[in-house]
Amino acid sequence: MPEHLITDLQNILGINYVLINEDMIPYLTDWRKKFTGKALAVLLPNSTEEIATIVKTCSKASVSIVPQGGHTGFCGGATPDISGKQVILNLKRMNQVRQIDVENQTITIEAGCILQSVQEIAAQQGFLFPLSLGAEGSCMIGGNLATNAGGTNVLRYGNTRDLCLGLEVVTAQGEIWDGLKGLRKDNTGYDLRGLFIGSEGTLGIITAAVMKLYPLPISQWTTLIAASDIPSTIAILNLFQKRATSLLTGFEMMTHESLKLTVKHFPKMANPLKNDPPFTILVELSDHESEDHVRKLLEDILAQAFDDGLVSDAVIATNLSQANTFWQMREHLTLAQAQEGANLKHDITIPLSALSAFILETDALVKKHYPGARILNFGHLGDGNLHYNIAPPEGVDYLAFNMNNEKAIHDLIYEQVEHFGGSISAEHGIGQLKLADLRNHKGAVAHELMKAIKQALDPKNTLNPNKVVSI
Repeated sequence: MPEHLITDLQNILGINYVLINEDMIPYLTDWRKKFTGKALAVLLPNSTEEIATIVKTCSKASVSIVPQGGHTGFCGGATPDISGKQVILNLKRMNQVRQIDVENQTITIEAGCILQSVQEIAAQQGFLFPLSLGAEGSCMIGGNLATNAGGTNVLRYGNTRDLCLGLEVVTAQGEIWDGLKGLRKDNTGYDLRGLFIGSEGTLGIITAAVMKLYPLPISQWTTLIAASDIPSTIAILNLFQKRATSLLTGFEMMTHESLKLTVKHFPKMANPLKNDPPFTILVELSDHESEDHVRKLLEDILAQAFDDGLVSDAVIATNLSQANTFWQMREHLTLAQAQEGANLKHDITIPLSALSAFILETDALVKKHYPGARILNFGHLGDGNLHYNIAPPEGVDYLAFNMNNEKAIHDLIYEQVEHFGGSISAEHGIGQLKLADLRNHKGAVAHELMKAIKQALDPKNTLNPNKVVSI
């Protein structure tokens, strides 16, 4: 490494935007405090051209780069290793809205834009930007794209990949690919856009994107529903999908155990449903028709669910404030778990047809092998995405439990995921957390293809090494 690398980087960015020593500390540990690394410097670029120059400079010095956004990831994908020989490239200063195309219903934004800010800017123009996550007040669009984030609206609008029409990317060679076209059809060769989305900064650094916008819904109704078991929950989902079709925006599931923990840390999040049911379902319908149309549809579906014996209680939000409270119950699940302790997280997807069997069988296995362990299962049930987390029995030390059981519990759950034809990563990515698990999950052929792509695009392994795949 050349002695003057830090000076060279300061010349590119200015001395105030090359952080060293104690100034780097907030950038070195992931949100879950599971991974902590070291770095030569934290770089805060303000333009795509600066990033391109940084990549060329670091590549020449054989110094690798860890791209970083809002630092809200769960898999350590934006955290450096412990060598102290990497630089962190944080994109928070890349936060401009470059264009809103009203006629094309698109917004062109830089990678450092906060998700919630994009939602608000779109709403000011009469549009909906439907990507919605628990971390939307701090996560950034670049990170959302790098991990192909999902969230609560996937059922209707798809993952981040489905919302993106074009990208601007700095390659591992420091070249700039300008793919910022707002086209819904572009069948010209390989899908480079799709290649970079979900690659977690290992193939290129996403600097800007063209994203889809949608008209704001006129009416929106939210309800909480009590269900006694998983088969009933799946039946309720099928009923809503059949009756509401495209009006079904969200379908979230929360278990009694996960809500119990939430109320422990956030007492105002108490469940308004009677008798604290085993499963609480959060459903949202939205439309561009009148309020009465959606309200009547929701009431009719609930009436049928009661008649069919699927539902024991339900509460419809009577105003926006109450609807927001329902959603806050769902969003506080993760916050409550963070306050309680670092549990063993599993961001998984199971085919809807196998979801009931997976939960019933896996719950039984966990309870058999780890008596008293708490299964904190919740998630975006409408698209099969579960956050199937395991916490130690009450009163048992989290650190000791995790150290003694982490691998065995991961193996048990991932074996179940494989058995039921699921995925070990639904929306949080691979990062460094699941690096060792990816080969077994993807299979040898797929894994070798991924390595070949990495080697072709980043032969010097400059971008986020030892994340997703190792070469």
